[in-house]
Amino acid sequence: MTHKVTWMASAMLLAAAAFAPAAQAQSNEGMFARKTVTIYIGNTSGGSYDLYGRMLARYLGKHLPGNPTVVATNMPGAGTLRAANYIYDVAPKDGTAIGIVTETLALEQVTSNPSVQYDAAKFNWVGRMASSNNVHIQWHTAKVQSVEDAKTTETAVAAAGAGNISETIPTLLNRTLGTKFKVISGYPASAEGMLAMERGEVDGTATSWAALRTGKKEWLRDKKIKVILQDVPERSAELPDVPALGELGTTLADKQLLGLYASGGAIGRAFIAPPGVPANIMQVLQDGFMAMTRDPEVIAEMQRVNLDLEPMTGDKVRAEILKTLATPEDVRVRAKAIFGR
Repeated sequence: MTHKVTWMASAMLLAAAAFAPAAQAQSNEGMFARKTVTIYIGNTSGGSYDLYGRMLARYLGKHLPGNPTVVATNMPGAGTLRAANYIYDVAPKDGTAIGIVTETLALEQVTSNPSVQYDAAKFNWVGRMASSNNVHIQWHTAKVQSVEDAKTTETAVAAAGAGNISETIPTLLNRTLGTKFKVISGYPASAEGMLAMERGEVDGTATSWAALRTGKKEWLRDKKIKVILQDVPERSAELPDVPALGELGTTLADKQLLGLYASGGAIGRAFIAPPGVPANIMQVLQDGFMAMTRDPEVIAEMQRVNLDLEPMTGDKVRAEILKTLATPEDVRVRAKAIFGR
């Protein structure tokens, strides 16, 4: 009798194991049915964060079970950290809230930005659509047309808050290279900064190369602007004559610090979800995200609008975040001192 019961129990376990994948697939099938997923964009419209956020909103629903409605909403403020804090602490933890915020998310935590109210290690990472190359530009009539010029002549640049590269990089260059960038803060995002530059309120600003070549082709064609710096470790093939942040600095300490800020491009245009989202829901989001990046329709659309597509899984993005959070203490202390934190 004992053997019979044991055999029957084993058979039931085997049947349950065989049924589990089918049951899981069936439960996943309606996971997002009749739901609305919101993509929170930490910047105003017009920049690359907005472009990538709206691209995700347009196509993600097709690749999630239940084909939910996906909408994008802008939540600018504090260099995108307002949105980061909202997603971390307030947004629903059921897979219906996703965000795209500054690539320096972890770096702002490392340097004790007072606007940070999150732990970057605890976010759930959905995935990355593309790496990024942020660039610093000057209007064609400005006296300063290079980083070297900025060492001798003051130049006003529009900045979008302490969590944005338009403010952090000029401040960093002033303290390490002795440049004379006059940072004019308070612009919501790069779109407003570029408008201020065009109006003559400032001489320059910063934006992403993707947004510039997509939305301001006429500026490049008519030589209305000069790209003076790219925030990457090494010069990109598209901008071979523009200095890279990672190649600047004369001392080892300066090179380490500038290299840290040049590393954010690996995070690029990545998407986060709140801490506490159940693992099975995150897996579905991550799988749907990666499936979307392989969709021929998405690939064709991004080629049409001249947006890069360099997908990275959420797990790999998280690994990059953890590298930044492990910044050596001496580099961390110097960065905090530079930004008065």
